[in-house]
Amino acid sequence: MSRYALFLRGVNVGGIKLKMPDVAAALRDAGFDEVRTLLASGNVLLDSPAKAAAVRATAESALRQRFDYQAWVLVYDVDTVREIVAAYPFDAVDPGLQSYVTFVADDAVLAELAELTDGDEKITLGDGVVYWQVPKGDTLTSPVGKTMGAKRYQSATTTRNLRTVHKVLDSADR
Repeated sequence: MSRYALFLRGVNVGGIKLKMPDVAAALRDAGFDEVRTLLASGNVLLDSPAKAAAVRATAESALRQRFDYQAWVLVYDVDTVREIVAAYPFDAVDPGLQSYVTFVADDAVLAELAELTDGDEKITLGDGVVYWQVPKGDTLTSPVGKTMGAKRYQSATTTRNLRTVHKVLDSADR
């Protein structure tokens, strides 16, 4: 049995409103164990004997069926998420900056996003992720932020604030 972190794309933003208890119920009904949601932004912990790709397919299917929306879910075992956080390359305590991890499920998209640069932002490639840092208040308006939010990346990416990812890991340790 493996413990997984699931990051749902676009939940409770852009008109897709899901209640996390309902999300947890849908995932339990799909056969997952120890399902727990965190925050209202589509973060889930669960147990499954399946591989990550099968967990992703089952979770997306269950959410699409239950909520009638185009669900995209990125799935990582909890130890991989720990490694991703440990490898964060920027100063994550600067109060003037927002620190993010963009989880990417497609190698071509990963390579494309890793090429983004802008003077006020920092961006670098990690193992299956893009690490990104931007001045506070510029997240949605920055060139990188606008690109990350493009519809063409919906099925393969989702971005989380580094603090949120820490909260997911803290919850996984309880």
